[in-house]
Amino acid sequence: MFNTAVFTRVTEKNFKAIWDKKRELLLDNPEKAIVTVKADSELVEGFMSRVKVRDFEVIVDQHKGMGGFDKGPRPSEYVLAALAACHEVTYRLHADALGIPLESVSVSVTGHSDARGFFRLNENTRAGFSKITGEIRIRSSATDDDLQRLKLSVNSGCPVLDDLTQPVPVDLVLIRD
Repeated sequence: MFNTAVFTRVTEKNFKAIWDKKRELLLDNPEKAIVTVKADSELVEGFMSRVKVRDFEVIVDQHKGMGGFDKGPRPSEYVLAALAACHEVTYRLHADALGIPLESVSVSVTGHSDARGFFRLNENTRAGFSKITGEIRIRSSATDDDLQRLKLSVNSGCPVLDDLTQPVPVDLVLIRD
């Protein structure tokens, strides 16, 4: 899928020390467990938005067939990207924490939706994804039991998977400028 030479350099590091240090810090200082992240977005032209997250800026757009400029992924594609990348990070970290060998991990996810929901043609049709399917490809010498244990740990510890599978209260206030 991608250049594995870059990945190999990254995986030479064992992240168990980070896992242990963070867990100890959070056990000793529970107030540090609360994390707040923020994204600021502004529609700049057509359907193209400029989004700022920390010191990063990303472009979000629609494809040309939807009236966009196709200068960046659609918002729902970023959701899929977030899920895939978060799952990979969680696999890497949890494998090291559990002492399960993991040579490589890659994730491919596909979102399935019905555009009638977005265009409000059917009030019983969701506006977003009706389901997400995917594959996690790993290279490991671990036993099947260890890989199952890792999968369970990842599925319960992946923040983006949790966001997508558990209701998250959202309160967006409309402000007139």
